[in-house]
Amino acid sequence: MPATKHLPKTFLWGFATAAFQIEGSTDVDGRGKSIWDDFCRSPGTTLDGKNGDVATDSYKRWKDDIALLRQYGAKAYRFSISWPRIIPLGGRNDPVNPKGIEFYSDFIDELIANGIVPFATLYHWDLPQNLHDRYGGWLNKDEITKDFVRYSRVCFESFGDRVKHWITINEPWCVSVLGYGRGVFAPGRSMCPAKSSDGDSSTEPWIVASHTILSHALAVQLYRNEFKPTQGGVIGITLNGDMAIPYDDSPENSSAAQHALDFAIGWYADPIYLGYYPEYMKQVLGDRLPEFTSEEWTVVKGSSDFYGMNTYTTNLCKAGGHDEFQGFVDYTFTRPDGTQLGTQAHCAWLQTHPTGFRQLLNYLYKKYKTPIYVTENGFAVMNETKMPIDQAVNDTDRIEYFRGNCEALLAAITEDGVDIRSYFAWSLLDNFEWADGYTTRFGVTYVDYETQKRYPKESGKFVSKWFMERLSSGKEILSPTPSVAPLLNGRQLH
Repeated sequence: MPATKHLPKTFLWGFATAAFQIEGSTDVDGRGKSIWDDFCRSPGTTLDGKNGDVATDSYKRWKDDIALLRQYGAKAYRFSISWPRIIPLGGRNDPVNPKGIEFYSDFIDELIANGIVPFATLYHWDLPQNLHDRYGGWLNKDEITKDFVRYSRVCFESFGDRVKHWITINEPWCVSVLGYGRGVFAPGRSMCPAKSSDGDSSTEPWIVASHTILSHALAVQLYRNEFKPTQGGVIGITLNGDMAIPYDDSPENSSAAQHALDFAIGWYADPIYLGYYPEYMKQVLGDRLPEFTSEEWTVVKGSSDFYGMNTYTTNLCKAGGHDEFQGFVDYTFTRPDGTQLGTQAHCAWLQTHPTGFRQLLNYLYKKYKTPIYVTENGFAVMNETKMPIDQAVNDTDRIEYFRGNCEALLAAITEDGVDIRSYFAWSLLDNFEWADGYTTRFGVTYVDYETQKRYPKESGKFVSKWFMERLSSGKEILSPTPSVAPLLNGRQLH
């Protein structure tokens, strides 16, 4: 039998979470309200009518979370910092909350003490409610860019001596489309009367997108100019986007697959890595697509040290769809012969398809020529929330998902030559799954929400074993850089 191929020793693997989804304690130690706090209290916004007030209680149980990470053997942990916990009112002239700084500082210290590399996300959708009320939040370019840069500065100053991997904004597509287009995420703006009493879905998502891109780029500029020379870290953005493949070999469906990629990924990635918008988007949107000034383009282009990749599935694409946010492309999992692409998840939008995962890794690396950090990848087992605990922890469909995608990841590195430097499984814990509330479980650890007790699932054990085996004798097939061999507290982790 052929020898098992290995990952480079510098490869970082672990699990990911987001502050609002796990922390709870929304009114503790000076935290201000986020847009999700108010949004969850509007009837019909979450499937079960629940909110993030408790979540997995991780603000109080964070040492338990780190103990779990150590139990799994994780080399890294991707978490997000709550903007309203750091600056309760959010603005550049508003006071910083020392209790918020203390919480994340202690958390980061504990990660490092346990040999776990911290990956910090500055914005995972929890905009301070005060900024939305004060000036419209992401709709106001002049205000939000300045406030986001100041918030970023506070984090760099407070944690950058220890955090060497920064993500500015998580999935801005979701911020723009789901928050300001479809209205299913906070702040819930939409032209649909059933979702919102205000908002303009024809303009606001494209406006918000340009403001998130610029805010990201300005935060990166700040870090590179003032902090990177002494702190030595890397910084970038994380974009969501799934592989799009043609439904069949017809020319129109081949074009449709590329159009889907343009609207899901190129919308953000092309400006940031290439310095322009996709041509198809410009054709579709015309003057509704906001243009950056020449000075802004200078800041935007090249404003990410890596490609932060959140991906979950693969879509078969047909031309002639009616959804502008999908590039007028229809998505399906059903092949022309009636078979399904893969195993169906609890979410209607997710099936397994590891071949598509490998294809997407190759597509992104070939197009953007930037090292890839897989910052989220995961699976929700059908009806898991209705299962008894002993059945839920034996999550064979999730194991199938991770086995396929991890093998695809390894092949992309060792056979295709794709420069991939991390893999974060979503998620460490079952948690508050945004508009789904607690009805959907993505965790590799089962959480009993009544007791908050954690039960490791078989998938968590599988991911742990798989990476430990592939790293046990890995070779240095990538050149060590600060992004993959960080010095933390004066000692090299690997």
